[in-house]
Amino acid sequence: MGNGDTRVRGIAARAGGWSARHRWAAVGIWVLFVVLAMAVGSAAGRVDIKDSDELKGETHTAAKIIEDAGIKQPAGESVLIQAKDGTVTATDPRFRAAVTAVVRAVDGTGRVTDVTSPYDTKTISKDGRSALVQFDMRGDADTAGDRVEPVLKAVAGVQKDHPQLRIEEIGAASMRKTFSDAFGNDFKQAEYSAVPVALGILLIAFGALVAALLPVALAITAIMATMGLMGVVSHLQAMNDTANSVMLLVGMAVGVDYCLFYLRREREERAAGRDAETALRIAAATSGRAVIVSGVTVCVAMAGMLFTGLATFEAMGLASLMVVAVAMVGSVTVLPALLSLLGKRVEKGRIPFLHPDKRRARTGRSADEGSRLWSAVLKVVLARPAVSLVVAAGALLAIAAPALGMKTQNLTLDQEFGNKLPIVATYNRVNEAFPGGSEPAQVVVKAKDINAPEVKSAIAGFRTEAIASGASRGPVDVRLHDGQNVAVISVPLVGGSDLDKAGANLELLRDKVRPDTLGKVEGVQAPITGQVAGSHDFNDQLVGSVVPVFAFVVVFAFLLMLLSFRSLTIAITSIVLNLLSVGAAYGILVAVFQHGWGASLVGAHGVGAIVTWLPLFLFVILFGLSMDYHVFVVSRIREARLRGRTTKDAITHGVVTTAGVVTSAAVIMVAVFAIFGTLSMQSMKQMGVGLAAAVLIDATVIRGVLLPAVMALLGERNWYLPKWLHRLPDLTHEETPQAVAAAVRDENEPLGV
Repeated sequence: MGNGDTRVRGIAARAGGWSARHRWAAVGIWVLFVVLAMAVGSAAGRVDIKDSDELKGETHTAAKIIEDAGIKQPAGESVLIQAKDGTVTATDPRFRAAVTAVVRAVDGTGRVTDVTSPYDTKTISKDGRSALVQFDMRGDADTAGDRVEPVLKAVAGVQKDHPQLRIEEIGAASMRKTFSDAFGNDFKQAEYSAVPVALGILLIAFGALVAALLPVALAITAIMATMGLMGVVSHLQAMNDTANSVMLLVGMAVGVDYCLFYLRREREERAAGRDAETALRIAAATSGRAVIVSGVTVCVAMAGMLFTGLATFEAMGLASLMVVAVAMVGSVTVLPALLSLLGKRVEKGRIPFLHPDKRRARTGRSADEGSRLWSAVLKVVLARPAVSLVVAAGALLAIAAPALGMKTQNLTLDQEFGNKLPIVATYNRVNEAFPGGSEPAQVVVKAKDINAPEVKSAIAGFRTEAIASGASRGPVDVRLHDGQNVAVISVPLVGGSDLDKAGANLELLRDKVRPDTLGKVEGVQAPITGQVAGSHDFNDQLVGSVVPVFAFVVVFAFLLMLLSFRSLTIAITSIVLNLLSVGAAYGILVAVFQHGWGASLVGAHGVGAIVTWLPLFLFVILFGLSMDYHVFVVSRIREARLRGRTTKDAITHGVVTTAGVVTSAAVIMVAVFAIFGTLSMQSMKQMGVGLAAAVLIDATVIRGVLLPAVMALLGERNWYLPKWLHRLPDLTHEETPQAVAAAVRDENEPLGV
């Protein structure tokens, strides 16, 4: 070894040292792990979340009754027949002929059952200009979208024969097919675009193809392994496609970040004159430790989603936690082995004019001098830290201010997609003619004997009272399942796609109509479900989980910072700065998507609300990802302080020397998240814009201005730890690059972190 043997402490340093000495074994173990995880996951298969487990409350109870009874609810479809002007009504022979043609056409496909005429079911609008032919798709409702194409073609054929009328199909199957066709490729393109975008940015950052490929390779293998593990874990905690998409997003972000931190530090030490082995050991002892602290903090943040009680959130939290853990382990094990194997070949595939070492040589700058831009910014910030703090914090608080008026709701079809799809116009026309008819509330009645006189009387009373109360304009449909003693009552809610009005009428059904009718029969269960009820129950449960999730994430992140840096001040400032960046992201979301300020700049339109699940999701994700940068920068500042620099010099050194890697990591994250902001669905746009804006703010204003300003004002108080906290476990390490390079390895040294 060129610089002498080294002694290193801590799990990351020990893992890096072992991997560097047993290079082929480390790589082989990682490859074996990835292959086995995928194979076992494939063999186990993925268990998806059931409808009955999606939510708690009445929605859960209703789904459980249907599931336990073995009732397979088909995908319901409707065909709207509507006069384009006021000259034709449902009594007109031409209108009747069109209805007959629709009934005959859809029934003739052999794909449907229970076709009903509006003249039999009274599904004719009050003005007589609209009518609904209703039917169910044969087979499993979940796959009905794959079989609805012949029915859609049959309806389109009738439309051609009756140009004076509007004849359009809508329902669970047709909407599923439309969305799948319109946006399935959209999502895939976004996920596939993330890899080349990340690779392109890494090529600019490293100036060499091999160095750029390493972070992407680590992220992809971590994602592949986690996909396999998700199949195994799904037998304990069910998963779904949403959890898979979030896992891909988080896995690409942290996988690239962790590798980037490690690789840049190793290259920096070699540029400073260290031999390859010493540079690798220093990277393991410093950046490797920062990766572990950051990874554990991110895992804790993701674990916060497990406290929501919502199956989808629990799946997203567990999947994200797993991919972060896998990426973290890969960064401190297989990455050192690969760097040791490659040696100087990591610089292969250099791109002219982009290689950082050549750039430094041309400008006469050393690696220790860091970024010229951030050096200039730091000079201003540290010269006037109080002014910088007030200006930056004031700006972020102003950006966050709109969040005080945040309104959340599940987006309706027209809010989600605007006028980009023809089916949205159909949805609106059905709701105008038959308020709530496209998404009726469903009362699932369970009794010992569903045909008992008192039960039948109560059901009849409910139908009458639902309309008399003003909650519905009808028609109220009852479907009996005698063998299971279950009845399903469909109640179109007045308000339709206006969820506020529809929600108020749902409450009227639950709080007055049901107790006055079905509630008076002993032993009868009558939970109310449906799209509006599901949105209502989801909101209630999500609101109830906000406090425990926030408390869990903040408290545990605080404790991790306290133990990792043994500084009460660092722990407190970490939490405050992260909350400030999250608040700013909330403010941007509300301004753009709720108020419509500058919405056109991101290809969006003001929808008047933020999708219900996004604020809590963003908090957990952003709080975790923000810790990546915070831990990395503060670790470098602390390291410089341990080397004898003054606090002010340590701040300057820490920020400017990490600026390049933090900027590269942030640009990658912003680019990947911004891809999701290009999707057509407003909820995905909101997620992409929120994540991208928060990461950008965090990597620039927070880490480049607020953090150094706060630390400069605090001075030596940055490292304050009350005496009564000295008994806490010491998870810090005191190695500096010089100590690692000079020390003699002691295999019996006790492990730290």
